[in-house]
Parts: sequence; structure tokens; C-alpha cells
Amino acid sequence: MNTAYKKIDLQDIEFLRSVCTAERVLYGENISEDYWHDELGGVKNPPEVLVRVLSTEEVSRIMAYAWEKNIPVTPRGSGTGLVGASVALYGGIMLDFSAMNHFLELDEINMTLTLEPGVLLMDIAKYVEPHNLFYPPDPGEKTATIGGNVNTNAGGMRAVKYGVTRDYVRSLEVVLPDGKVIEVGGKVVKNSSGYDLKGLFVGSEGTLGVITKIVLRLIPLPKNKISLLVPFPDLNSAISAVPEVIKAGSTPTAVEFMEREVILAAEEFLNRKFPDNSADAYLLLTFDGMSQTEIDLAYRKVADRCLELGAKDVFISDTDERNESIWKARGAFLEAIKASTTEMDECDVVVPRIHIAEFVTYAASLQKKHNLRIRSFGHAGDGNLHIYILRDELDEKAWPKALEAVFADLYERAHELGGQVSGEHGIGYAKKGFLAESLAPETIALMKGIKAAFDPKNLLNPGKVIG
Repeated sequence: MNTAYKKIDLQDIEFLRSVCTAERVLYGENISEDYWHDELGGVKNPPEVLVRVLSTEEVSRIMAYAWEKNIPVTPRGSGTGLVGASVALYGGIMLDFSAMNHFLELDEINMTLTLEPGVLLMDIAKYVEPHNLFYPPDPGEKTATIGGNVNTNAGGMRAVKYGVTRDYVRSLEVVLPDGKVIEVGGKVVKNSSGYDLKGLFVGSEGTLGVITKIVLRLIPLPKNKISLLVPFPDLNSAISAVPEVIKAGSTPTAVEFMEREVILAAEEFLNRKFPDNSADAYLLLTFDGMSQTEIDLAYRKVADRCLELGAKDVFISDTDERNESIWKARGAFLEAIKASTTEMDECDVVVPRIHIAEFVTYAASLQKKHNLRIRSFGHAGDGNLHIYILRDELDEKAWPKALEAVFADLYERAHELGGQVSGEHGIGYAKKGFLAESLAPETIALMKGIKAAFDPKNLLNPGKVIG
């Protein structure tokens, strides 16, 4: 770790103001505490100076200056992360990309969208769907920026059929730690020209370079959609059905699992009823396609297979109103769980599909072992499980100890089952220790070598991932 970082002084502030104008450079107590942390909350530290950048040129000049002066730099979008990745652990300069939020080009021939990193995920669909185009990645936090999604390789509910953010990034414009600007990738469909540098930046959490422009791949907009809500008598039978559903031959767009306790919490939070709350566990499946006939064939095969596997019923949502009702409740799960406790943290683990039921059952068993509440839901179709540990009435001393013990058990079990520490939220600072424990020393050494090759001074988002 570079421990000789320069502290910000008035000369540095004057330089930044000369690059960005004074009103976009905030210093000291003028920086809102919102910028001290992300949604995790537990990892906090203020940047010394916050700069609201508007262009690649500004970012390049700032990075070159930081390189010369040995000042750490932390890129930040909406701050909706859950692992402390956008927290300025060592102070220095924070680059706020929220105003770099412009759509630059919609290329309908090549089906690509060029945009700045501060564009919100929820605005992409509004922009491209009137042109009958579709951006498939669908992370739950719609107010996240696309830059944040790229930096964490965000997944979401539609990953079962369509994949994750990495699969839709065609090219990136990146400012390196020394201020040089490069472009990696391109609009071409195929590319085997040397090392995949673009792939290195996707998921790097701002530790290798600062992304200032993104070209996304789009696909034709599916015209039809249908959802199935499938109640099961217990959690194990619901989760055990997932691999069989995937093998049925009709790939769903999404396969989510949920427990009754979470549904009841969402009902109370939204003050509206879920279509059914009588079962202990549910699968929520969505199918989309270009024709209704295609969707009908797909969902009927899966519905029949679910009933064979012990489902109590299959509720079909074939109207926009019904789909919205179900998915609005699903979208409220996280906020509903938050509202039911004093504080919480999340294990964003991913395991092979064959072990989903085993892992979820194990996670539930930890409630008794550690004497606290654990709630879970997630993307069962791709093995990405969201396990929430709730603080409730635990005091300030007991909470971190309990959290550490639960996480240790969860990650150890995931490792035994061939899983990984994070499915879509990244590592940041909060999960850094667990990553080091889950990977071979040789793998960690290679990652550190990559970081050193891109950022030998360790100025860019230090203290994250492996730093």
C-alpha cells in the first residue's frame, strides 16, 4: 500500500477549480456526508475534495495531476453499492460522475448505444425501447449508474437467459491512472485481437482505470412477456426444482426464489396484497419472446414440470397489470427487509445451480446457530443468492462479531460447494478479506500483478478488491 499519499492543500484546490470551475469543486465541510459512504453504510470515510466532472478531458487532467502529486482518486456514480467500493478510504480526490449522464449515439444499424458513465440504468430502457431495442441486464437497483454497473459487472434477474453486463459492453473509453486516455474494444461483433483489456476493466471496481465512455450492445425488443408465480410446500422443494426447470428446454428470462416471510414483509411495506401468500416458498419465473406462441410453448412446459416436482399451483400473470403487481412486490423485498430491522448486511454469494437448495437450507440453519434473523431471496436461475443478516436488537459490540461469524460460515460453505464470494455486487472493501481466503495465493498474486501493471503507484481507488 502506498502510505505516502499527499494531503490536499489550497494549491491542489486551485488547480482543480481551474480545470472544473469553482462551483464543481467542494472541499472539506462543504462535502455532504452522503459521499462518505455507499448503501452499505458501515464503511465510512470522507474524501478531502469532491469534483463533479463533466468530460473525459477534465478527468484526464485531474488524473495526470494526481499522478504527479501522488494523490489517491476514488471514482463514484450514484453510490448505490453494497461493498464500500465508492468510499474514499484514503481521502484524496473523489470524482463524481453523476453529471456525465448524456446519451451520445444510438446506432440502430449496429444496435449499439454510446453513453456516458453517469447515465442511470432506469433511463436506458426509456431511451432505447421506443426504437424497438432492448438492453437486457436488469440489476435490482435501477438508480445505479451504468458506469457502476460496468465496474461491478452487475447481473440482475434476467441473467439466466441474457447474461450479465460484461456480455453487453462493446467498448470503453478509459482514463488510466497517469491521465492517458485509451479506447478498448469497438463496435465489431467479433474480436480476437490480442489481450481482452476491455474485459479486465469490466468488474474492476475503478481500480485499474476511470471509465468515461461506454458503448453497449443492444438486441431487438421482445414483444411479449408472461410471468409464473409457483407456490411450493417448502423452501427445499422450491429450490430443488430450479435445475429441473432450467433443464426443461425452455430458458426462462428470470427465475427468482422467495420465502413467505419476505412476501409478508413486502405486503406490509407496500400496503398491498401479493397474489398469493399461503405457501412457505415460491418461484417467480418470467418468459419473453418475439411471439406469443413461442412464450406459450415455453411456459406450459415449465409449468407442467413444476407441478410434477410438487408445486401446489401455478399462477399465470399474462397482463401488464398483473406482471407489474408481482414484480413491484419483488422489487420491494430489499426495502421491506430493511424496514423490518435496525441494520443489515448482505452475503452476495453465487454457487453452482446443483447446490442452490443445499446452500439456502444451510443459510437458514445459521439463524439458530447464531441466534439472529436471516432472510434470503435471489436469482435462483443463476445461483446468485442474496442472504440478508438482520441486526434487530443486537448492541454495537455484538453486531460486528455476529456478522463476522455468519459471513465466515456462509463463505466457507460456498467455497466448499464450488461457489464464489460475489455474484454481482463486487468486492470493494467489505468483502476483500473473504476474496483473499476464497482464492488460491497464486490467483491473488496474479491479480496484484495486474493492478501493479495498470496502477504502480496504487492511486486509483486504493484499498479495494485486492489493494
